[in-house]
Amino acid sequence: MKHLHLVFIFSILTSLCFSKSYGQHKETPNEPFNKHSSISLVLSHAHVFNGRDDAGKKKVLALPSWGIDYNYYFNPKWAIGLHTDIILESFKVEGKEGVAIERSTPIAPAIMVMYKPGEHWNLLAGIGEEFAKEDNFFMTRIGTEYGVDIRNGWEVSGSFMYDLKWNAYDSWVLGIGISKSFGGNKKETSHKVE
Repeated sequence: MKHLHLVFIFSILTSLCFSKSYGQHKETPNEPFNKHSSISLVLSHAHVFNGRDDAGKKKVLALPSWGIDYNYYFNPKWAIGLHTDIILESFKVEGKEGVAIERSTPIAPAIMVMYKPGEHWNLLAGIGEEFAKEDNFFMTRIGTEYGVDIRNGWEVSGSFMYDLKWNAYDSWVLGIGISKSFGGNKKETSHKVE
């Protein structure tokens, strides 16, 4: 029964995200799109299901992390960026082959492509690498963000990202961030979809 509730909520959010009438900004000749950039600071927690405690017992880990994101909006619906996550603790995890893996404050930059189906939602996908002194892991990152403009190019957003570290382990990150757009006037830095 619990899974049916999750499927129902996911269905509603997906239909709102892809609805042509939801959050759309009407194109006007007075507001042409201009290319611009944004930088974000994200406070988050990375979650690892196959974590290990000091005694070696399996444990779900919730690790504090920061995200620093740069995006370049070259189109009203498309952007590219560099999103870097930094986990602030060292931890142990069971790898995909059952081998214990140690990670010392890993840093995970990824080159991301973003698609904006509506005024508030972003869908993201990209590739990168997680770096730590023990070893480096190639990864694929996917996720979504929901942002709300405050004013003067400032935006607050919530995000959910999933990192698939190839031949290592997976993690997901839930965060809240604040971003500032620059490179245009007040109207130009709006992230609204035309």
